[in-house]
Amino acid sequence: MVHRVAVIGAGPSGLTSIKACLDEGMEPICFESSDDMGGLWKFKEVSEPNRASIYRSLTINISKEMMSYSDFPIPADYPNYMHHSKILKYFKMYAEHFKVLEHIRFQTSVKRVTQRPDFSHTGQWEVVTENMDGREERHVFDGVICCSGHYTYPNLPFNDFPGIDTFEGKYFHSWDYKGLEDMYGKRVVVIGIGNSGGDIAVETSRVAEQVYLSTRRGAWVIRQVSDDGLPVDMKYNTRFVHILFQLLPINFFNWFGEKKLNAMYDHTMYALKPKHRLFSQIPVINDDLPLKILSGSVIIKPNVKEICGSTVVFEDGSTVEKVDTIVFATGYNYDFPYMPNDVMYKSGHRVGLYKHVFPPNLEHPTLAVVGFIHALGAIMPQAEIQARWVTRVFKGYKKLPSSQSMIKDVEMDTKGIENNYIVSKLTPLQVDFVSYMDEIAGEIGVRPSLLWLFFTDYPLFKRVLWGPVTAYQYRLMGPGKWDGARNAIFTQFDRMYQPLKTRKLVEQEPSFAGRLVKLSLAIMAGGAAAYYFHTRNPDAISAVLSNLRPQTV
Repeated sequence: MVHRVAVIGAGPSGLTSIKACLDEGMEPICFESSDDMGGLWKFKEVSEPNRASIYRSLTINISKEMMSYSDFPIPADYPNYMHHSKILKYFKMYAEHFKVLEHIRFQTSVKRVTQRPDFSHTGQWEVVTENMDGREERHVFDGVICCSGHYTYPNLPFNDFPGIDTFEGKYFHSWDYKGLEDMYGKRVVVIGIGNSGGDIAVETSRVAEQVYLSTRRGAWVIRQVSDDGLPVDMKYNTRFVHILFQLLPINFFNWFGEKKLNAMYDHTMYALKPKHRLFSQIPVINDDLPLKILSGSVIIKPNVKEICGSTVVFEDGSTVEKVDTIVFATGYNYDFPYMPNDVMYKSGHRVGLYKHVFPPNLEHPTLAVVGFIHALGAIMPQAEIQARWVTRVFKGYKKLPSSQSMIKDVEMDTKGIENNYIVSKLTPLQVDFVSYMDEIAGEIGVRPSLLWLFFTDYPLFKRVLWGPVTAYQYRLMGPGKWDGARNAIFTQFDRMYQPLKTRKLVEQEPSFAGRLVKLSLAIMAGGAAAYYFHTRNPDAISAVLSNLRPQTV
């Protein structure tokens, strides 16, 4: 049984891993190479090697309720989309509340993690650390949780851009971008249309002479501000929508979603339309980019073919001359340099982890990776549910399948990712947020049962089914149950509204006739959908209902 655990990294994944260890009565020691917690969200004026990096103005594109830890809601007066400084304050409040700080050793980097000579018997690990003075220490741990993330090692594919060595201006990776200081009056080419590339193009366009945004594939661009002004994730990331995704073909949702996005701004007209369908890749979340394109501040260009001095040549034959700056928003490589090569199982383009957490080829399940995942959702609740599962496996409350079974599962998962998503060597980690959260919650025994809630707590059932899938849902029952979870769900929209109530207004109540019409339409649509599914696939509804039964732990 694991008692003493090493946690590598004090970012959002590391903090919740420490807390999960404490909840299970284990002794965690966290090693953090920086002088503060927060990982990616700790802003530094100068990027530090082997650490994630952000820019000065960065605001998260996940709303606060969707990124809250399951038993510690973000303060109600905090904005829905928070600046990185607010996120760091939240992490510090979380760490202080759960007494996590005393278990972190700052300015201590992990150099090596190796199996002990008696690993086959004990499952223990030797961890070698180095402090700020360069002094090495050796430690023995019963378990290790890696929380070092995957935004640490910038990818600069210079071989894909012939002539970069002739470029007469300045070029750097988005990892090194901090702000507008060097962009005034410049002609800028940003390569890559992910979230970082889009943000940097928009921000630099405010002061640059001209910004060109180069993309290889194009991208679907969605807004953070959705219908009725709600955060887009609280509007659409619901359990009801997730159930519809299980019942209807994905091409229907691709068609419907693309039609809705094009109604806001035609992606073909804006030169944004990608080669892939909407749900084959995580979209770019950016409210400002379409306006910048419309105003000419940002010009969309195809992939760069070559660079000749200060001239950038694109694949369509067009050129941009007198370029001053090139920003490579070309993603990140990932690595675990402190691990032996034979520890991590490889599957296709990715590190093959059982359910994205456990290496399947180890004799003892005493090593886990938390937060090494990518979904259209915040890392905080995903890392938290992973950490809760890991600590229960470490304690022996939950058994993993055999290595052979786990490897088979990993290979099937790799094929599933390749079939369902557009992936590359840089992005082999994608999962569906709700499906994955429910899957890991099922391993712990905390997945909410809609059928059980329907009969025992109908008001809560409605909010779990129709409301956003916030992490509080995974504290309603089972191990780690939190008495405040129900109230947190009932008040999540109150916390969303509070920072917006900066001017008192009289709200108009909806009319009885309006409510009656909406109810009638909902009943008609529901009945028609049920009849449609039952006549064409009689087993579909019963299959869904079977998944709603209460779990046993």
